[in-house]
Amino acid sequence: MLPTKAYAAPAASVPLAPFDFERREVGPHDVLIDIQFCGVCHSDLHQVRDEWGGSVFPMVPGHEIVGRISKVGDHVKNFKVGDLAGVGCMVDSCRTCPSCQEGLEQYCEVGMVGTYGGREKGTGKPTYGGYSKQIVVDEQYTLKVSDKLDPARVAPLLCAGITTYSPLRQWKVGEGHRVGVMGLGGLGHMAVKLAAAMGAEVTVLSTSPNKEADAKELGAHKFVVTKEKDQLKSVSNYFDFIINTVSAPLDLSQYVNLLRRDGTMILLGVPPEAPELHAFALIGKRRRIAGSLIGGIAETQEMLDFCAEHNIMSDIEMIDIKDINEAYERMLKGDVKYRFVIDLATLN
Repeated sequence: MLPTKAYAAPAASVPLAPFDFERREVGPHDVLIDIQFCGVCHSDLHQVRDEWGGSVFPMVPGHEIVGRISKVGDHVKNFKVGDLAGVGCMVDSCRTCPSCQEGLEQYCEVGMVGTYGGREKGTGKPTYGGYSKQIVVDEQYTLKVSDKLDPARVAPLLCAGITTYSPLRQWKVGEGHRVGVMGLGGLGHMAVKLAAAMGAEVTVLSTSPNKEADAKELGAHKFVVTKEKDQLKSVSNYFDFIINTVSAPLDLSQYVNLLRRDGTMILLGVPPEAPELHAFALIGKRRRIAGSLIGGIAETQEMLDFCAEHNIMSDIEMIDIKDINEAYERMLKGDVKYRFVIDLATLN
């Protein structure tokens, strides 16, 4: 076993603290990654507080991982020692169900194995995430990271990047499409960058007028303050797609009415309570509401390659691991532009 240092939540709503545990030995198909950077996702906060239920404690969060490979198993074919590699939201799945066979492991019908908060197949041991010094992962669930990009700014692509890239690719968003992005946080700022790079006209829909300059700098063509009725009316029946990244309670009807006939709203955020929506908002224009969950391994690699080609990275604020609890409190206040990333060199 491999002794590993980390930060963990010992129980729900208890601050994270130093934690020592053991990783499994590197198997024939595994790689050992010395973690350099790990993004801080809003779902980390939900899970350490057991807000979604079923959290496994002690919990080492973190599923936006980038580091260097320091050891490879005897049968590993696609990686070598020294490679820059990434790990996203999952480290295994059943591999045999229709979804897995189609490269959609995130929808595994048996259940994907989360990078943290899950259970290893076979052993049933808890999985521990990237707020740690190293991780052992099957090469099939490991991703290649380009040396062209800043690895710290790549880390959030492993969740925020693929979560927004996947629906844009699924609905073939590109030139001639009008895309609205609801919310300009960790997910929203990536949706703006990616949709703009794909050639779409991008409009940020925000309650905060002071975010307009940032939205334009990120690549948005338009900005609408949703609290202003005249501004909202100006984009009624306007969008082909709306990427909804909002996790706060909201009335969907006023936003669905911004869709053109046959337009689609894609839900990425998870509000604490089910949102309300009158059926007429959909029926009148044959509009659709859909959901999307991260992406499969092949699509995540495609996203990383796309970002390397277009020089797309997350906008981040680097933190020391000892400041993680303060970072969580700041996340709740929306006080981050746009993703915290932990420098694991600060974990001793």
